[in-house]
Amino acid sequence: MPPAAAILRTGRKFDQVLEGAREVFLADGFEGASVDDIARAAGVSKATLYNYFPDKRLLFMEVATTECRRMADRALDLIGAEAPPRQVLTIAAGQIVPFLLSDFVQKVFRICVAERERFPELGRAFYACGPEMGRSRLIEYLAKAVARGELEIDDLEMAAEQFSELCKAKLWARAVFGIQSSFSQAEIDDVVRNAVDTFLARYGT
Repeated sequence: MPPAAAILRTGRKFDQVLEGAREVFLADGFEGASVDDIARAAGVSKATLYNYFPDKRLLFMEVATTECRRMADRALDLIGAEAPPRQVLTIAAGQIVPFLLSDFVQKVFRICVAERERFPELGRAFYACGPEMGRSRLIEYLAKAVARGELEIDDLEMAAEQFSELCKAKLWARAVFGIQSSFSQAEIDDVVRNAVDTFLARYGT
C-alpha cells in the first residue's frame, strides 16, 4: 500500500472528498464503496479524488482517524489539566460513551472487523487514533493527578484501560450485537456516573 505521505492534505476540495467518502463508507461499507460513488458524493472527478488519495484504504483510514481526532480534541477543549479527577473523568466519560455508541463508530468498527484479515492496517489505524490516542491522553492527566496526591495509581496504563472498559459497560455490547440502536441520555448518564464512581472507588484518595 502507498505510504501515508502519499496523501495530499492541501487544496480546497480535501474536506469535500473526506465528507463524501464518509457518507459512502458508512452507507456501503469498505468493500461496497466504489470510487465512482465516492467521487459523486464528494462532487469531484475521479482524477481529483485520486490526486488526494491514490488508494481507497488510505481514504478510509483518513476518514476514521479524522473523526477520532475531532472527538479527542473536543474532549481536550473541555478538560482542564488541573481540574479535580471527578470533574475530568465525568467530562471524559461523557465524551467517550456517546462516541462509542455513535452510528459512525459502530459502522467503522464493523468495517474494521470485517476487513481485518485482508486489510489489517485499517483496524490498526482506527485503533491508533481512537482507543490508543484516548488512553495516552488519559494517562497524561492521571499522572498529574497522582503527582498532586488526588489519585493513587501504580499502573497508569492499566488504570486508563480499565476506565475505557468501564465506559463500555452495559450499552456497548448491546450496540455491537444490534440489540439496541438508540440510547437515551439517561442511559448514557447512568454509564458515565457508574464508570466514574467505580474508578474513583478503586483509585481515589
